[in-house]
Amino acid sequence: MSSPQFPRLLQEARRIAKDVAAPAAEAVDRDARVPHEAVAALREGRLLSAAVPAAFGGAGLSLLELGKLCHALAQGCASSAMVLAMHTIQVGCVARHAGGSAFFADVLRTLVAEQALLASMTSEAGTFGDTRRSICAIEPGDADGFKLGKDATTGSYNAQADAILVTARRDAAAAPGDQVLAYVKRGDATLAQVGSWDTLGMRGTCSPGFRLDAAAPRAQILPAAFADISAQTMVPYSHVLWAALWAGIAADAHARAASFVRGQARKSPGTTPPTALRLAELSVRLQAMKHHWQQVAHEFDALSDIEQLGRIGWSLKFNALKTDAAERAPEIVHGALQIVGILGYRNDTPFSLGRHYRDALSAALMVSNDRIAAQSANLLLVFKDDQE
Repeated sequence: MSSPQFPRLLQEARRIAKDVAAPAAEAVDRDARVPHEAVAALREGRLLSAAVPAAFGGAGLSLLELGKLCHALAQGCASSAMVLAMHTIQVGCVARHAGGSAFFADVLRTLVAEQALLASMTSEAGTFGDTRRSICAIEPGDADGFKLGKDATTGSYNAQADAILVTARRDAAAAPGDQVLAYVKRGDATLAQVGSWDTLGMRGTCSPGFRLDAAAPRAQILPAAFADISAQTMVPYSHVLWAALWAGIAADAHARAASFVRGQARKSPGTTPPTALRLAELSVRLQAMKHHWQQVAHEFDALSDIEQLGRIGWSLKFNALKTDAAERAPEIVHGALQIVGILGYRNDTPFSLGRHYRDALSAALMVSNDRIAAQSANLLLVFKDDQE
């Protein structure tokens, strides 16, 4: 069922993309800075509480609707859309796994009132990109509190966030995969940046490494095991919202190519430019990409039993979406570049595609496609389609 707030929020996302994010995108990319203009506009437009259930005052959007917000914003600035996507993933983790926690119920209500920005810290030095393993552990703190120290290899906009959700082993004796997710407020922790963020693309996410040292009440640890949070929310939300925003990058590249082709057609009335054929072929690929992420989101929203998300069939479905979207996005931008030619290669024209290209290339690295393909290969050895 569609949220009654969705039409307004989608219209607002489109306005922010056009009037706020796009005009600042060049500076965000050049200076590798957080898109603070877009974040401020998202707060003002109340998009940061789009994933909060209506029972807590939020918009209660479905995953499909949330994806459409990210898709719209990515057409103006991919880094802005990635900040929105990552924030939304964390909100989803809290909303879907808070149980009966009074603390997290208050977190959701406060998020709606204050439009707080949430970030994530799941990477860790020594785990080689495997978010389902942790070295750091929850340690006893003062009274009923805990302490936590973590060396993260990346921390997207962590320095600007109001709170960070951090993975760690349940305790010092726990196995690497026995993890929890802790909600660390800005005032709970000290952050020390490690290294810089001077990258090829997605420069505005500001994702250097960080050393985090935190102390907080144990009530700020989500009651569900991170294994369940990951399978039932973090992975589905990540792969759908990322695919949606990568499709948004591709859509804007396609739009620039279409504008170029129409310009060629106006110069020779009555004839079809040769580039129009390439544009038609590109449109097919863009439609396929759009339908893929929207279909998976629709199936997720229709699922009544979230326990099923731990089954092999769903893991393969999300893996396929992620790797397919990560491959299609740069291919579509490359196709648009072939249509536009030198005007797309230059950085000073309305048809410039350099930023789109660089941002799209990050898709295959955000949880490596090779890692995901290897996981799918192992799952397929035991998967029987008629049992899922």
